[in-house]
Order: sequence, then structure tokens, then C-alpha cells
Amino acid sequence: MAQSQSSVRNRLLRALSPEDFGRLEPYLQQTTLRMRDTLAEANTLLPNAYFLNSGIISLLADLPEDRIEVGMCGREGAVGAAAAFGVTHTAHKLLCQADAELLCIATARLEEAVNKSPSLAATMGRYLQAVTIQVGQTAYANASLNIEARLARWILMTDDRLDSFELPLTHEFLASMLGTRRPGVTTAVHVLEGARMIRAERGVITVTDRAKLEHLASDAYGLAESEYDRFFGSA
Repeated sequence: MAQSQSSVRNRLLRALSPEDFGRLEPYLQQTTLRMRDTLAEANTLLPNAYFLNSGIISLLADLPEDRIEVGMCGREGAVGAAAAFGVTHTAHKLLCQADAELLCIATARLEEAVNKSPSLAATMGRYLQAVTIQVGQTAYANASLNIEARLARWILMTDDRLDSFELPLTHEFLASMLGTRRPGVTTAVHVLEGARMIRAERGVITVTDRAKLEHLASDAYGLAESEYDRFFGSA
């Protein structure tokens, strides 16, 4: 099905020039993922790149005894975007964190289009720079912040990528994403609830005070987001 640039919700695709979008559009195919679906295992061939119209894909470092989220992608970007520059494998496990609608394109087609268009190459390069900043901020948060601040940052990033203020997140899933134990997450959720930043019930977290969450997350949240806006504006 043909896609018009004005109808897609993916901010990266909307930021392209009409000419560059036209290079990709004939090869974009719609697909969907359900929450907890695995898009790809770590260290495997990724035959397609995926531009998200909705939902969230988590990039997980899958370790022998644990796993932790190192990156997150929503409708601001694309999973497998490095395929634009010849990268064919994913180093991380790709897990659907919230029901997703995606536009996929064969990696060979994406690389071919980038090779023909310096402007498309520049846009994809800027996006990958924004991803690098996000991953660096995640490493900083995991190394320097307590669990409450890390949880606040993670909730903010998830809230940024979903239309609803209600986030379908269990304590078990949060513990897996943050690389910690469930009791620690449970305590952190209670702390944030007690401060009236969130409300949590029946596996759903509702954001009630973003300003307080941002204050708690401190400088671990906002840098990657502002850099993305600087690169791509409000497209």
C-alpha cells in the first residue's frame, strides 16, 4: 500500500525531503508487533530496517545471567537504521515493549537509497548520532543514579513514545528493563507513588506529574531528547 509522507506518524520519515521520502516509499511495507514480541535476537542478521509509526522497541543487552535495556525506539526513529551504512546485523535483542505499527524496508533497499542521496545519508547519520547520545545517557544513568531516578527516566522516555498516559508495565518487566531485582522496582514504584509522580495499579502506570519525574531523573533525561529536536525539529 502506498504511503503518503503526510500520513506517516514516524518523525524521521516526516523529516525527510519529499525527494528522499520518495526514494523509500515504494519499498515500505506495513507490519505490526504485539507487546513482548521479539523482533530479533542479539547477534543475528537483520534483513529489514523498521520505522515505527507507534509503539516501542527496546534494545536489550542480553547477558548470560541477565539482560538490561540500553536503548529505546519509538515513532521518533527506526530500528536497524545503521543498515543505511551497510550494517546488516543487530548486536542487541530487539523486544517490542508496547504494541507497535511499523513500516519496514529491506536493508539493501535502504542502503541503496542512501548511497544515491547525500541528503538522506546526512539525515540518517544525524539520527544515529541522536541514538548514540541516548545510549550514552542510559549508560550514565545505570552507572550513577539510584533506582528511583532510573525508573523516573525510563517512565518519561516511555511516556514520550506512547499516546496514552497509561503505560502497561508490570514490576517484573520494569525489573528486566532496568537490570535490577523486582523488590527494588516495587520499592521504587512505591516511592514515586508516594511523591504523587505516578499512579500504579493492575499492571498499569499512569503519569500524574511529569515535572517531578523530570526533576528526579535530573540530567540523565533531556539531553538526548533536546538533541533529537535540534536535529529534526517538530516534524
